[in-house]
Amino acid sequence: MEQPSQTSKKRSGTVAGMKDGLKKATTDMLVLFLLRQKPMYAYEMLQEMARLSDGVLQFNTLYIAIYRLQEHGYISPSETVVTESNRTRVYFSITEQGSGYLDDIIAEYRRVTQTIDSLLSKDGVLYEGDSV
Repeated sequence: MEQPSQTSKKRSGTVAGMKDGLKKATTDMLVLFLLRQKPMYAYEMLQEMARLSDGVLQFNTLYIAIYRLQEHGYISPSETVVTESNRTRVYFSITEQGSGYLDDIIAEYRRVTQTIDSLLSKDGVLYEGDSV
């Protein structure tokens, strides 16, 4: 059995660890969401996620998600541009299959988060009146 890394051990059981887990669980959805708006390159997606979330969602890299989404046929490179500073930018676009997948995962995300919100709203009253 694989042992957790030292970094994950330090973050486990912390708010930061929970935030990391939520980001990891929603990265594919967020990448697909952005690409449904317009084709983008990886660094542009990082910047947009940070900007649109007022800095709450900041990622070091999106390449693992991008490779995974490409492998499943949910996104594809749509254009390669070489900038004046000689940097190559690969723009990605969402595919029709990716758009359908995005609809499905948004629906599931909302179902789960609404259920959790409903459950948490019962804090202090869930078992009110029950005798122990």
